[in-house]
Amino acid sequence: MAPRLSFLLALLLAGASMAQQQLMEYMERRLAVLEERISQWHDQSSRYSTELREFKNQVLTLLENSEKERERLRAEGENAAVRVDRLEREVDYLETQNPAPPCVEVDEKLMENQGSAAKRRKNEKYDKLTDCSDTISQVKAMKILKKFGSSAGLWTKDPVGSSEKIYVFDGTSNDTVYVFPRMREFTLFSATRKAARIKLPYPWVGTGHLVYGGHLYYIRQQGTFQVIKFSLANKTVVDSSVFPAEEQIPVFGLSAFNYIDMAADEEGLWAIYATRENEKNICLAKLDPASLDIEQMWDTPCPRENAESAFVLCGALYVVYNTRLPSRSRVQCVFDVSGAMTPEDAALVYFPKRYGSHSSMKYNPKERQIYAWDDGYQIIYRMEMKKKAEICPAAPACSASLTSAAP
Repeated sequence: MAPRLSFLLALLLAGASMAQQQLMEYMERRLAVLEERISQWHDQSSRYSTELREFKNQVLTLLENSEKERERLRAEGENAAVRVDRLEREVDYLETQNPAPPCVEVDEKLMENQGSAAKRRKNEKYDKLTDCSDTISQVKAMKILKKFGSSAGLWTKDPVGSSEKIYVFDGTSNDTVYVFPRMREFTLFSATRKAARIKLPYPWVGTGHLVYGGHLYYIRQQGTFQVIKFSLANKTVVDSSVFPAEEQIPVFGLSAFNYIDMAADEEGLWAIYATRENEKNICLAKLDPASLDIEQMWDTPCPRENAESAFVLCGALYVVYNTRLPSRSRVQCVFDVSGAMTPEDAALVYFPKRYGSHSSMKYNPKERQIYAWDDGYQIIYRMEMKKKAEICPAAPACSASLTSAAP
């Protein structure tokens, strides 16, 4: 029995030793695989680190080049601004060196004859030059562009031709007009140094000026009020005219700085004014743009009290009213010089309440919109139009036809 047990024990020990040896070999193989993978990971990590370092160096180089380029552009921009300022100063100097255009002498007798001819045609029915028969239905849209300059002023465009220039009169008394090349520049630029300047030979007063047909029509006060016609192309005074109205008073009760308000529509050039003779109501005159002669004059039923501004559209005067404590502006009186529309036919048009009251409202007949200045804010009103109601041109004939048609 003893030898047999010894043999079995020897077999068991041999099997255990073999199993242990196989386990050790398996573990060595697994460790070799892990070491190989760890080695590969180290190689890849080293390669990625090198690539990342190279990419970082490239980015830093690009950033340095970009910073240098930005500094170069900034320096060029500053140099350009300095050169523009120098050029503006040189232009201003050249303008001051040019002799002032001679005053246009006013022939008193000629003005008296023109005034007499206009008064003879006062309050007569107007024969329209165009077939425009529109009237305002409502304010279709409003766009506030920016806030620029003083609380009172004027901005406008030339409705004749294709020019996109914006002309800005800041304040109620000055001699410099700012000119922006397009609406975009006027909207984006906040500094006046970005605009061209027109230095007028005589200072202007009020906010009733107008740009029309390549000329600037502005109001000058030298004892009496004059309408100055200034050529925008030649920068010279082309003509001037003393307004033939005695004892003029502010045309709008809420805008004491305006004695004459120039307006343009589809029919041409107009002047809105007021006199001591008829101090409660507003007057209207049709002007010849070429000679500044007054062709016809009207006493309108529109009161001056609480009026803040006015404009002319298709031969009809629209007067805008407010209150002394500014509230909502509204068109409350319409006077049609052709008689095609009665005040009762006109719609009561309200302008959205905004900041204060309008110091100027300029209708552009080409764009069919109004350029307004409200407490320093520049606003565009787009108007919705409708046709004027058909009115019987002659009351006796109208009543006769109605009588004959009655049963």
